[in-house]
Amino acid sequence: MPKRVYIIHGWGGNPGEGWLVWLKNNLEGSGFKVFTPNMPDTDNPRISTWTSHLDKIVGTADKNTYFIGHSIGCQTIMRYLEQLPSDQKAGGAIFVAGWFNLTDDTWDENYTKEIADEWINTRIDFNKIKQHTHKFVLINSDNDPYVPISDAELFKNNLGAKIIFERGKGHISGEDGVIELPIALEELLKMAGKN
Repeated sequence: MPKRVYIIHGWGGNPGEGWLVWLKNNLEGSGFKVFTPNMPDTDNPRISTWTSHLDKIVGTADKNTYFIGHSIGCQTIMRYLEQLPSDQKAGGAIFVAGWFNLTDDTWDENYTKEIADEWINTRIDFNKIKQHTHKFVLINSDNDPYVPISDAELFKNNLGAKIIFERGKGHISGEDGVIELPIALEELLKMAGKN
């Protein structure tokens, strides 16, 4: 059974942006089966629609199932793992520009506080997430204008995530000029025992 990777884009994003295509191509070159779904109503992401969409695409998760999320895609993966049946396990998850809180610089006509409030204020049961995998890596940037640096501690304390800070990559998106992300490839290969 091939190892599967699901790459989940962020709010207002799509599977063809930034480093997502580069990572998909490199993972496929390493023998993974890679899925980069278009998430529903990307400008108006909701927890129920995004997690149920991911659930439908994945089917049954197993130890050869891995997840990589960008921004709100990280939240989607956590909330997906949280609601899995107890007999389903995943290989691990990598969070890129992951957050629990957002800075005041986030809000404009596209990114409104009303949409984000649901994600920020709906509790996550970390113990349930950890029943499905113990392998987590957070890759954030030291100058992300939207994500408080202190959120990294929450990933570390709540999930035992390995924390990696990249220098000067903003929100680690195509808009920040990030079209390759070797650290994500390297960490996924390590997580999956491929190097």
